[in-house]
Amino acid sequence: MSSIRSQRWLSPGDVNGFLGLVVDNLSIMAFLATALIGIFGFPADIVFLRMFPGTTFGVLLGNLAYTAMARRLAKQTGRDDVTAMPLGLDAPTSIGMALLVLGPAFLQFKQGGLDEHAAAIATWQLGMASLVIMGVLKFVLSFFGGMVQRHVPRAGLLGSIAGIALVLMGFLPLVEILKVPMVGLAGLGVVLYALVARARMPWGLPGVLVAFVVAALLYYVLGPLGWLGTGYHPPVAWQWRFALPLPTLQWVNGLAAATPYLPLILPFGLLMVVGGINVTESARVAGDDYRTRDILLVEALATLVAGFCGGVAQTTPYIGQPSYKAMGARSGYTLLTGLVIGLGGVFGYLSNLVELLPLSVLAPILVFVAIGITVQAFEATPVRYAAAVVFSFFPAIARMVTIKLSDPTYVPSDRYGALFAEHSHGISELAVITVLGNGFIITSMIWASFLVSLIDGRTLRAAGILLIGGALSLFGIIHSVQISGGVYLPWSLDDLSRQLVWQFAGAYAVLAIVLSLLSLAASRERHASA
Repeated sequence: MSSIRSQRWLSPGDVNGFLGLVVDNLSIMAFLATALIGIFGFPADIVFLRMFPGTTFGVLLGNLAYTAMARRLAKQTGRDDVTAMPLGLDAPTSIGMALLVLGPAFLQFKQGGLDEHAAAIATWQLGMASLVIMGVLKFVLSFFGGMVQRHVPRAGLLGSIAGIALVLMGFLPLVEILKVPMVGLAGLGVVLYALVARARMPWGLPGVLVAFVVAALLYYVLGPLGWLGTGYHPPVAWQWRFALPLPTLQWVNGLAAATPYLPLILPFGLLMVVGGINVTESARVAGDDYRTRDILLVEALATLVAGFCGGVAQTTPYIGQPSYKAMGARSGYTLLTGLVIGLGGVFGYLSNLVELLPLSVLAPILVFVAIGITVQAFEATPVRYAAAVVFSFFPAIARMVTIKLSDPTYVPSDRYGALFAEHSHGISELAVITVLGNGFIITSMIWASFLVSLIDGRTLRAAGILLIGGALSLFGIIHSVQISGGVYLPWSLDDLSRQLVWQFAGAYAVLAIVLSLLSLAASRERHASA
């Protein structure tokens, strides 16, 4: 057996793994910053000097812990081919935080009378509080992750996260790619060529790196020539930004504001626990037997520390550990990634890279990851449950449409509210889309779980799941009738809103009764024919 002393800290495979993992994290940070600054008009200094340092500090701590775990496992087994678990920012929930929580909250704070800076600080505190809530939830659930997996069907868990991936992480970045099509489509094509078709890159270079370089060259060569039209923006001057991720209790000030977003925040944490269980199992199959609880606890603590230090996006172990193992990565790639990303948030060079490289260059990797997550939802779920996976996508699609319709660029906020309230001839189409999209992650889980039970012939169980959905809709945890998607007590609403609540809650109850009667009739027929 090989001794741990023979295990090198850095191998050629670690270099490839490092490049891929760094670009993944950089792409997510770029989308987070671009969405907040470009779409919602968020002050850049708050993003780069307050949000980035704490967020990247979580990546640093998590990767250092996973590196140490890999070295320990190698020492225990006497093997020199142990691959560390990759950790980084979670793409679906990070994008969801930007588009569904932080951005809308910033606009609401401004509409409430706060100036831009004060609104940005309040939003940052809300983001910190959200991360602390997710960290606490993940810490608690790390001891009960197996129970969650047993009671929520895989179609519900994977379908809900695939819905996020498909519309928020795939479609919206695809739109950004096609805003500069000569650059973005070329980068996306190289990613698909290398990672989907699995074609070999020249000199064995990582496909992500090649796509990154090709798109950047096209952008900075064709742009100054005028071939990209208004899609080209000259690079901004390099700025020295230094900010330490110091612990702070400012997140306490954001707890109250975070409460209406709990229907999004809590599922975000839950999905990462289940995802952590799945990736640990995939690493075990690949030959590296990590303790599931240790993987989950590191993930939870990294998220908690990031929240205490100003972070707004949660960390997660990545599903691609077997892929990194196949490329020869060991423990050096996670060490390098943690240092480069963590120190980049402190010294500011990551924010400069984000400003230097447009989203059309970085977004192709997000589209690829979205494709991979969606495909996995079907591959890891028995074929008979495929309909349940598809059914779980609809609430996410509704949420994506709501994001666009509620953008003041397309529909003024006062007009949107008026349209939402107009339902004298039945519930208005806009209200249906908005209500369906609010709380969409939990809705997706309920819908998929309900259909899985029907497919399995467990009709009464399906009726019970529907009753849970109806109860949740009463309080706005799903199908919130508030445009913001907030939770509430139904008796505190005005008459018009209360009527909507009872319509949706009653719909679940009626269907549960119908299914129970059908189950009873079927049972009687079986007894009669016996």
